[in-house]
Amino acid sequence: MTIIDSIILGIVEGITEFLPISSTAHMIIVSTLLGLKQTMQNVAFEVIIQLGATLAIVFIYLDKINFKEIDLWKKVILAFLPLAIVGFLFRHQIKEFFTITTVAWMFIIGGIVFFIVEKFYSEEKAKINEVEKVSLKQAFIIGIFQVFALIPGTSRSGATIVGGMLSGLSRKTAADFSFLLAIPTMFAASGYEMVKNLDTFKDSNLIVLAVGFIVSFISCYIAVKWFLNFVKKYTLIPFGIYRIIFGIILLYLVNQGIINA
Repeated sequence: MTIIDSIILGIVEGITEFLPISSTAHMIIVSTLLGLKQTMQNVAFEVIIQLGATLAIVFIYLDKINFKEIDLWKKVILAFLPLAIVGFLFRHQIKEFFTITTVAWMFIIGGIVFFIVEKFYSEEKAKINEVEKVSLKQAFIIGIFQVFALIPGTSRSGATIVGGMLSGLSRKTAADFSFLLAIPTMFAASGYEMVKNLDTFKDSNLIVLAVGFIVSFISCYIAVKWFLNFVKKYTLIPFGIYRIIFGIILLYLVNQGIINA
């Protein structure tokens, strides 16, 4: 992997990891176009740049990371538990879901879900406009929705934002809670992968890893800041349209044999 590859993948990871469009397929397609194989070193690289994106979320929400917000973090941890439990118990079975065809269909289904939710959702009727006011019940509901993210292509942020909206949160508040929930979720997932592939990091190019980490951090920071401003004014429909089109393109690429199913 070259420095240019590292920059491109860092940008893709940073932009797609926390927007409701799922980073999985984007990383696979871009890696394929760059001619990169799924070697152990490249897996280690993906873990590092994912950490870079997650660290950007930490910086965005630094004002929420303190002892004064202990009640908020109790709710975040409660929301984290369903995914942690289900993910641990069924970690081997979950791997069997991972096919590009599954990812493509989940892109399409997710896009349709956005249309349905927005059809019946009313921002004016949303009762919760501050993340601190999210109840334990609402936090748990969001956590249940996060479990769907175990299906490749679902989008963790998309699932949790929808869960928040359906439980009475404004779009912006649902997005805020989703991103706060990403902190323990993504650090746990990346930490697990890092421990599992610890020996691989010794053989990786540290400069390539560092560049990817920094680029992922910067691009994620910009993308999330933009998204938080976007959902204050607009719906998730544009992301639904994008998901459906992207899913159809993925199915076409699989059917043409350009990408392995």
